[in-house]
Amino acid sequence: MQKIALFCTGAFVALTLGTAAHAKTFKWSSASDIPTMDIHSQNNALGNGVHASMYDSLVYYNSKTFKPEAQLATEWKQVSPTQVRFFLRKGVKFSDGSPFTADDVVFSLTRAMAKTSNYAVYAQGIDKVVKVDDTTVDVMLKAPTPTLVNQLTELRIMSRAWAEKNKSVEPKDIKTQDETFAHRNAMGTGPYMLKEWQPDQRMVLVANPHYWGKNPSNVTEIVYTPIKAQATRLAALLSGETDFVLDPSPQDLGRLRSNADMKVMDGVENRTLFLGMDQFRDELVGSSVKGKNPLKDLRVRKALYQAIDIGAIQRVTLRGLGESTGTLVSPQVNGWTKKADVRWPYDAKAAQKLLADAGYPQGFEVDFACPNNRYINDEAVCQAITAMWARVGVKAKLRTLPLVTYFPMIQRYEASIYMLGWGVPTFDALYSLQSLVRSVGAGGDGNYNVGRYSNPQMDALVERVKVETDLKNRNELIEKALILSHEDVSHLPLYNQVIPWAMRKNIEVVHRADNRLDWRLIKVN
Repeated sequence: MQKIALFCTGAFVALTLGTAAHAKTFKWSSASDIPTMDIHSQNNALGNGVHASMYDSLVYYNSKTFKPEAQLATEWKQVSPTQVRFFLRKGVKFSDGSPFTADDVVFSLTRAMAKTSNYAVYAQGIDKVVKVDDTTVDVMLKAPTPTLVNQLTELRIMSRAWAEKNKSVEPKDIKTQDETFAHRNAMGTGPYMLKEWQPDQRMVLVANPHYWGKNPSNVTEIVYTPIKAQATRLAALLSGETDFVLDPSPQDLGRLRSNADMKVMDGVENRTLFLGMDQFRDELVGSSVKGKNPLKDLRVRKALYQAIDIGAIQRVTLRGLGESTGTLVSPQVNGWTKKADVRWPYDAKAAQKLLADAGYPQGFEVDFACPNNRYINDEAVCQAITAMWARVGVKAKLRTLPLVTYFPMIQRYEASIYMLGWGVPTFDALYSLQSLVRSVGAGGDGNYNVGRYSNPQMDALVERVKVETDLKNRNELIEKALILSHEDVSHLPLYNQVIPWAMRKNIEVVHRADNRLDWRLIKVN
């Protein structure tokens, strides 16, 4: 059991008044904009990290140990294998001053399971959430769910009354242009609250005067500016227009490291980059092949894989900011094994033979979609792959889109081949397996399996992983699933990202493997 002491309102007022004299603004940037303020709409790592500044979850990771620790829940206990009781923090208020209660928890966790939510994968295993009293809730499970507490770190809590008042009971559907109030507005219990958001231009957060905890940061205002152009982002950092860049370009790192006014922090991210392929349609849209889908043929998928010189991409395009992988999860994730992390070798001649054996000796044309402001040098990586495929006869028609339009597009199944980077907030391989290789279904199954790969053997393995509580047996099942993905060439794994953060020397932050800032640990000196 874990208990955390609360401090009284008077102490909090004294704290905020005392720090006002030392109030600081933290100005940061990256290439992408936040896709939505709705905490259950689009499961996007950049957005999730920003949401965590305004909204709390029942539990959240400690940024130094990455162990889940108490947040809106002070303690929890396993009542039975399918019932977990959470005791809620007392005296917590939302940023409008209204009280936080068990009703908000029941509402929010249920909202995360709605049809329009992209967060059902984090509610995997949950049957229903029951209010015991105003400060206690029971999470009732369909079956034992070994990753429940880790999953809850990404399920943030929204005010039921606020959502009902503002007609935002259902999450915004990212596949449509429809908007709800919660898409552009926010109201949580976190250390900061939303003051202003002009999409693609500027977001301003300010300190939440009703925050329940002690925020050790001296930052009272956070200003985020999305800047797509790498040169412009660098210029803003060097001039002092921004203090921090989440995604500096690889070619600028040497210059930044040698600048006495700057510092660069490096770390390996728990994010794997890969390509997915449409294995569902009988005929691909925009392909030169008519009447059939070449991507359904294992030989074609393997040819595309073996035509990619991942070593050249690492050296030239990424400049070392990527570690090649043969699987869909990184080594920081539970379930990763060396046995599963084996690549099909780069071999252009073998790729040409596979294409010929599949009936495409001259290759074919195919649609290829990539983001152009989400991952390190994402567009350049896709351009390099396009050139590599051209050498074996595959003419990929590359189109690139910004994050905010790219993700809804691929989730509408509108790409034949697509790039995706998959971080693992639960630090457990089930999150990747359920999202990426489980057949599309309810409850988060296949929610980012947008190539619609489907194998009954894989589905059976994933279902067993969901409920297996013996760690050894569970990890053996995960390894089998990852090896099956490799043998099926369900995806084309590329590399695990290495993340550099660039900042002015007066900035203090803690680098996290999930590539998000811990807002309580930022200092502007």
